[in-house]
Amino acid sequence: MRKLSASNLVTSINQLDKNIFYNYVNPKTRGIIKIDSVDLPEGPIRIKRWDTSKGGTEANAKVETISSEMIWRVANSFHKNQPINLDRVLGGSYNTRSVLEALLAYTPEFYFCYPGRIENKAGFTSIKHGHKHLIWKPDTPHRIGIIEKIDTEIVISEMPALDAFYDSLVLTDTIEKQELDIEIQRRHAQIQIALYFIGHQLNFRTWIAQNDKGILYQNKKIGEYDGVISSLKDEKLMSAYSDAIQAALLIDCIWFKNGKLMPAVMEIEQSTGVISGLSRMKNFKDKFPPFPTRYVIVAPDEDRDKVIKEANKPQFKDLDTRYFPYSAVEELYALCQRRKIKGISEEFLDCYMEPILN
Repeated sequence: MRKLSASNLVTSINQLDKNIFYNYVNPKTRGIIKIDSVDLPEGPIRIKRWDTSKGGTEANAKVETISSEMIWRVANSFHKNQPINLDRVLGGSYNTRSVLEALLAYTPEFYFCYPGRIENKAGFTSIKHGHKHLIWKPDTPHRIGIIEKIDTEIVISEMPALDAFYDSLVLTDTIEKQELDIEIQRRHAQIQIALYFIGHQLNFRTWIAQNDKGILYQNKKIGEYDGVISSLKDEKLMSAYSDAIQAALLIDCIWFKNGKLMPAVMEIEQSTGVISGLSRMKNFKDKFPPFPTRYVIVAPDEDRDKVIKEANKPQFKDLDTRYFPYSAVEELYALCQRRKIKGISEEFLDCYMEPILN
């Protein structure tokens, strides 16, 4: 299933004519937009905007920036044929959000629409006229440079966003990571903790990299948490394969189930480069008998293109790598925090881990 990236959005906007003026999607929003410059592949995008009714002109309009971070947040929110309200996605942040909305609407794959809104008052449910949304429809593009509205029967029940919460965390002082920025280490550890709690919720036993077991979370070493494997020699699937055990010692996270299954082997790539994680998993795979599992790179959403490029190199093709973006990790982690999910198979993970082999 195709996913959008920041480079997709930036490339599409870069194809718009930079010598003409653009209006906002909402006709009541006064003002004119002009694209000043676009940095490929992922932005930023620089624009000018002014309101002629207030005496504004292009000459006195200042250049403003639509940041790469903002573009990534928007790209990650879109799913095919599902309406998105950019104000909700961006939480009211970024004062150029209406500009980005407008520029996207002028590109062929985006329409604007007004899906119905489910309203519940005092136990009575009704469908009200909804707010303006953008919808991504890559299969039915419109002409570039125009804005098109599309009618939809979709109704939306607006729920609070899922937030993932991390409690107090103290990092270990390991030789391998001591030269990394402290915030990079912290982010790596947070994702590792999220993976443990997801696995625990799904009744998996979890291997945490040997050099990370001393991380303190909620005043307790992660290696002491229920279901964390203290030694791979004690895991039935691994006990007979000493070379594979040695190869797995520094793999960030491995899930085991019922002594018979290995749902996923995962490497978190916050800063060390995708190749190191792929190489570590490849070394493990080569020393372990053929066995069905998922080899997974867990990485920031903005690193998707890099993960795909490296995972498709000939030496890593047989891993059939999956990509588990941070946003998907935290969506599933937040779900586990709020709803004690149970009774599902490990195939549920396939909804969150994207196959990326070309």
